[in-house]
Amino acid sequence: MSDANQPNMTRRGLLGSSLAAATGATLTLAAGAAAAAATPVAPPAALAGTPPAAPKVEPFLGQHQSGIVTPQQAHIYFATLDLTTTKRADVVALLQRWTLAAQRMARGETGLVLGTDLDAAPVDSGESVGLAPARLTVTFGFGPGLFIRDGVDRYGLASKRPEALVDLPKFNGDQLIPERCGGDISIQACADDPQVAFHAMRQLVSMADGVGSLRWMQTGFVSGERNLMGFKDGTNNPSVKDQNLMHTHVWVGKEGGWMQDGSYQVVRRIRIALEHWDRTKLGFQEEVVGRHKASGAPLGKKHAHDAMDLDATDAQGNLVVPETAHARVASPKQNDGAQMLRRGYSYNDGANFYAERWPPWRQGILYDAGLFFAAYQRDPRTSFIRVNQALSMQDMMNQYTTHVGSGIFACPPGAREGSYIGAPLFEA
Repeated sequence: MSDANQPNMTRRGLLGSSLAAATGATLTLAAGAAAAAATPVAPPAALAGTPPAAPKVEPFLGQHQSGIVTPQQAHIYFATLDLTTTKRADVVALLQRWTLAAQRMARGETGLVLGTDLDAAPVDSGESVGLAPARLTVTFGFGPGLFIRDGVDRYGLASKRPEALVDLPKFNGDQLIPERCGGDISIQACADDPQVAFHAMRQLVSMADGVGSLRWMQTGFVSGERNLMGFKDGTNNPSVKDQNLMHTHVWVGKEGGWMQDGSYQVVRRIRIALEHWDRTKLGFQEEVVGRHKASGAPLGKKHAHDAMDLDATDAQGNLVVPETAHARVASPKQNDGAQMLRRGYSYNDGANFYAERWPPWRQGILYDAGLFFAAYQRDPRTSFIRVNQALSMQDMMNQYTTHVGSGIFACPPGAREGSYIGAPLFEA
C-alpha cells in the first residue's frame, strides 16, 4: 500500500514528502552532473581529428557536360529561354557568366559573391546558403532558334547549325501546347536537393535579364526505380559505364565539328491518364508495357535485366511479348539498333481540366502528371525520331499517354578551364 493511502498521512504531510523527494532527486541529479563533468569524456570522432565526409560534388568543367551520364539525381528543374538581344556579344557574355556561376554553384557556393551593401538588392537569392551541393549539375543546350529564327540569322550562326539539329516532325497523336515547346537555349539543373536545383535555375534565369526571357519550365523527380505507372523505368537503358556504347550512341564524334563530345537532347512532356491506368487490369497493364510489374522482368522472364525474347510464344502460339507492347516497339532490335540514353523524371503538377482521347473518354479535373522524358543521343534522326515514329503508330501505351510538350537542343561539349560553355561554336 502506498503512503498516500495510509490513514495518518495528512494532505500537508503528503505535499511535504513530495517536495522533499523532488528536492532529493534534484540534488542527486546535480551530484551526478558534477561527477560526469569531472569524468573525462571522449570527444566525438569529428572533434578527435577525423575529418567530416566531403560533400558530394559533380564538377562542372570537363570534356563532356555533366548531367548527361552523371548518375541520376532525385530532382530536376528544366527550362528554356528565348533570346531577346540582337547582339552576338551579349549571348557570349551571358554564356561566360553562366559558366562561372555554374562552377561556383556546383561547389556549393552562391552563383555570385554575396555583398553587404544594405542599399542594394542581393546579387544572389541566397536560399542555398548552408546547403550541401547535393551533386548539382547544370547542362546547357542550344535550340534551332539560336541559329535562325523566323528566317533571320540574328547572330551569324546559321551556317554552323548542325545537320543533326533538325526540327522534330509532328508525330501521330501529338497534342503539343506551344507554350511548352521549343526555346533558343535550354538549362537542365539536377540535384539531390530540390532547393539546390531551383536555386541554380533561379540564378541562371536572373542573369539572363535583358538578354533572354523564360519560355517554359518543368520540374520532376525520381524515387527509386519506379515511374508513376508503377513499373520499373529505364531497365533497358545503355550502361553509362560502357564507353563503347556511349561513344556509339550518346557522344557526338568528329562528324559534328564544334559539337564533338557533345550530345543532342530531346525532351518531351508526356501526360499520363493515371485515373484510366489505375482502373486497368494488372494483366493488361503488363501486356501494355511488355514487362512484369512486380519484378520488372520482360514477360516470360524472371529478372529485370534478363534479355527480352521477342520470338518467344506461348502454348497457343501467341507472342509472349505482344506485338504492340511498349518494350517491344521501343526495342533496339525493332529499330535497326537505335539506342539513346534516357534520363526521364516523373512530374506532378497537381490537377487540371482534361478530356481523355481514348475510351472511356473521361473528362473533368484530372491529375496533371506523367513523365518528363529526356534523352541524349549522337544523332536524333537515327535515334529518337526513328524510335518515336514507331511508338506513335504502334505502341499500345498511347491510349494512356499524350505528348503535350517538346524540344530539341544541341548540348555542346563541356567547358574547359579558362573558357566557357559553347566556346567552340562562337569562336570557330
